[in-house]
Amino acid sequence: MNATDIVAQNISWAPRRKEPLLLHPTSFRAKAGSVMGVVGPNGAGKSTLLRLLYRYQAPLSGQIRIGGDDIWSIPPRAAARKVAAVLQEQPSSFGLTVREIVTLGRAPHRLGFATAGAKDAQIVEAALETLNLSDLADRDLVNLSGGERQRVMVARALAQEPQVLVLDEPTNHLDIRHQLEVLALIRALDVTIIVSLHDLNVAADACDTILLLENGHTRGVGPPDAVLTAHRVSDVFAVEARAEQLSPSKAKHLSFHLPH
Repeated sequence: MNATDIVAQNISWAPRRKEPLLLHPTSFRAKAGSVMGVVGPNGAGKSTLLRLLYRYQAPLSGQIRIGGDDIWSIPPRAAARKVAAVLQEQPSSFGLTVREIVTLGRAPHRLGFATAGAKDAQIVEAALETLNLSDLADRDLVNLSGGERQRVMVARALAQEPQVLVLDEPTNHLDIRHQLEVLALIRALDVTIIVSLHDLNVAADACDTILLLENGHTRGVGPPDAVLTAHRVSDVFAVEARAEQLSPSKAKHLSFHLPH
């Protein structure tokens, strides 16, 4: 895989042209190999933004460039070789094994009805190993834990050999142990990652850059310490946020309180 920059320039979206924008013009640049976290309260536009990045919805305005190519000006199959997505919803297994599900990630690289070849098998096995799934490769997805299923979905996305990986709340519904496990694995991947997260402290710890959204507007983009200030978080999330230094060796932690 070859991580590359992803650049969004003034992208916006609404269900129809004359309806109110759900995402107002938004711009950012995520450097090759970096992790950019998208955060904000419910209804901020996080999922809308991600859908534009993995070509589920076309932007009303602006451009999204991956490695210099506008992803909406190239064929869908070519775009699928550049960007892969892992969504909150985990699909039914339909009786497929973990290996068979991960093999589905090779579809954008095959022509017509061609079956998976030796190279595809090598890439699938590498993805299984990267996500620590080799021992589970012959198991049915329904028999796995939530954390294991999420790792399968990431492995399937890696099998696409994307340059950019988009993840929508990858730790949602996972316990703390599996949250940390999935985030550690994601952080080690050799791709550019755009990930939406609801836990601000997790986002600050795992991401190189933060994009903060509120009601479809950008409220900040940059390093976590610069964007997730107590004042800005209090304003956007309508809570009292305080920065606490847990110890001299650890980064600041945000605590939250309902306003009086």
